[in-house]
Amino acid sequence: MVVPRVQAAIAQAFGEEFRDTDPVVRPSQFADIQVNAAMALAKKVGLAPRDAAARIVESLELDGLCTGVEISGPGFINLTFDGTWIEELLNAQASQSQGGPETQAQRVVVDYSSPNVAKEMHVGHLRTTVVGDSLVRVLEALGHTVIRQNHIGDWGTPFGMLIEHWLEIGEDSPEAALLVEDPSAFYQAARAKFDGDPDFATRARLRVVSLQSAHEETLEVWQRLVDHSKVYFNAIYATLGVSLEDDHIAGESSYDRHLAQLCQELEERGLARVSEGALCTFPAGFTGRDGEPLPLIIRKSDGGYGYATTDLATIRYRVRDLQADRILYVVGAPQNVHLRMVMESAREAGWLPDTVEATHVQIGNVLGEDGKILKSRSGTPVKLMALLDEAVDRARAVVDSSRPDLPEDVRAVTARQVGIGAVKYADLSVGHDTEYVFDFDRMLALSGNTGPYVQYAAARIRSILRKAGEAESVGDAESAGEAGSLGEAASPGETAGGPTAAASIAVVEPAERALALHLLEYGANLRRVGELLEPHRLCAYLFELAQLFTSFYDQCPVLKADDSVRQSRLALCALVLHRLSEGLDLLGIETPENM
Repeated sequence: MVVPRVQAAIAQAFGEEFRDTDPVVRPSQFADIQVNAAMALAKKVGLAPRDAAARIVESLELDGLCTGVEISGPGFINLTFDGTWIEELLNAQASQSQGGPETQAQRVVVDYSSPNVAKEMHVGHLRTTVVGDSLVRVLEALGHTVIRQNHIGDWGTPFGMLIEHWLEIGEDSPEAALLVEDPSAFYQAARAKFDGDPDFATRARLRVVSLQSAHEETLEVWQRLVDHSKVYFNAIYATLGVSLEDDHIAGESSYDRHLAQLCQELEERGLARVSEGALCTFPAGFTGRDGEPLPLIIRKSDGGYGYATTDLATIRYRVRDLQADRILYVVGAPQNVHLRMVMESAREAGWLPDTVEATHVQIGNVLGEDGKILKSRSGTPVKLMALLDEAVDRARAVVDSSRPDLPEDVRAVTARQVGIGAVKYADLSVGHDTEYVFDFDRMLALSGNTGPYVQYAAARIRSILRKAGEAESVGDAESAGEAGSLGEAASPGETAGGPTAAASIAVVEPAERALALHLLEYGANLRRVGELLEPHRLCAYLFELAQLFTSFYDQCPVLKADDSVRQSRLALCALVLHRLSEGLDLLGIETPENM
């Protein structure tokens, strides 16, 4: 609400060409916020920064919003909000589910996770799955229509080897069960046969031909491999709590029948030509070290198709059939050049019009303590399910130690919520395009910017509201006392609203004011996450909200306050809990009842 007014003042002071200037709003130690736009505008408008700030202030319309406007230093504009205005906004927000985000709805296709059939999901799949799932949740919360696309690897040369191995061992054999229990073992067994048995290798190559020719028996076996792998994928997704389902699968096989026609169309239109036996496009702006145009191979010299061909087909399908306004590829950073070449080729072909935005949401690596890509002691990628199981086991040890009073089944649920939440939050709390070191001790810490810290703040508020409800029910508010450092046991699904449902929030103390102002930033923060595709901004917001709540609770008695103040502060606690729970849910993280 303040930003548009500052921008209007800038336009009035310096002309309409400056209306879209960033007001550069920052926290201030002397007021509620600080507007620093004058510093950047000064040279452009030919004034000293303080003079530019004075011109902006002269044009500012802040009646009813601010009680104080002051220019300080070289040109900082300090704004102090009217307390009544803060209260009105906060009480209005308490009745809104998403902080009132306003956005122009789009159809957004999000490509994420994308594991391979008959292969283990490893730690490298963690980030594409977790970041992608958080983005789709945020975009849906902002009112967009989101279409999930799990582009699994379910086609190509390796399937000749895998199908032949399956036929040899039999569907009911223990070896076949590995496809669900230990996909890597199944794949490695097939690979060992392929590398060590020339006859098997010959049959496997012939099986590829029969697969591509839609041979009935081969297709039936292929479908069994895919179906068994889905069982494995879904076990991972259920453990992670992500929203991908079978209906979201759109694997490489989906596009196979379109690839020949796609290549023919590009060739006929002069957009692809044969180079060294392969059919290639040469998208503008991409050159090799020798300065020559860089080729994107869409049909190999042996007549086979590669990732580029399929990726071109996916773009065409997502624009023509899914009618996407925006396409997001939540894929590893090393694929950036490949994806940009595919996007440019699609634009040159007219399959990706300028009206459709295609973005590579680059995903950085997960590192071990040695600073290298995280691997097991044997040097192989760490299995994702093993990693998640260890997270839950470690969290269980912490919960058993800190809350032995809780029933065993409650401790089991809490350990799962905390362990999985800790892994996901650690992943999401850093920029998705940066690397981070995987460290269980740091992830599970109850201090710092961690999932358990934010979850604990929510559990603590639940404890406060439960105590308030208990005190109300016996008519003895004084007997409840303040909530301690640990939450109390509660039955699953217990509501936390209690006596706060109709209470109005009054903002009086400095700690209340700081907490209220941060709550009012929720909608803007959410929109920023959706625009920039950066879930770590939501993590930072929730972490600060948890910190501000802790400061508020330390400085402002809640359960021992006089009745009207008590009801106001309980309502404020309930709103903080709502935002923490809602924000964690948008990250794909559960909020424990007890910690």
